Amino acid sequence: MEITVRGYRAADVPAMADIWNQVVAEGVAFPQEAPLTETDAAEFFAQQSWCGVAEADSEVLGLYILHPNNVGRCGHICNASYAVDSKRRGAHIGEKLVLDCIAQGRALGFRILQFNAVVCTNLRARRLYERLGFRQLGVIPGGFRLNGNRYVDICPYYIELGDGANAV
Repeated sequence: MEITVRGYRAADVPAMADIWNQVVAEGVAFPQEAPLTETDAAEFFAQQSWCGVAEADSEVLGLYILHPNNVGRCGHICNASYAVDSKRRGAHIGEKLVLDCIAQGRALGFRILQFNAVVCTNLRARRLYERLGFRQLGVIPGGFRLNGNRYVDICPYYIELGDGANAV
């Protein structure tokens, strides 16, 4: 199975919403609690600076969103979220998404990619980020509420992307 990552198309939105909603329902990685309707998803994905999808054989396997983390004097820092279909995890799809996201962040002129809320128990993601050169900024105790109202730490991460000569 050859996996490629490309910019999303309107036809991808139903699959993207399904995968996004899987992660939301799991309650262990995304801060959102409500699922996206297809209409909400179309609007949400269109508002991002970039959305990439991983696909194989014309099937969407995962996605990422990329957008500014803040505005003005901090607008050169971007943020991203990644989601992989629960049936497809473990096939290095997340790694392909993160690498493409880094390239797109650079292409858009961002200087830093920062993850605000990596859940401490998301060990696969944390190992991947560290292997790719991200650095942990610290720990925010009890920063994430899991399903069942149990609180766990979050670990912000970042990686430098470049000089940001074309920063958005």
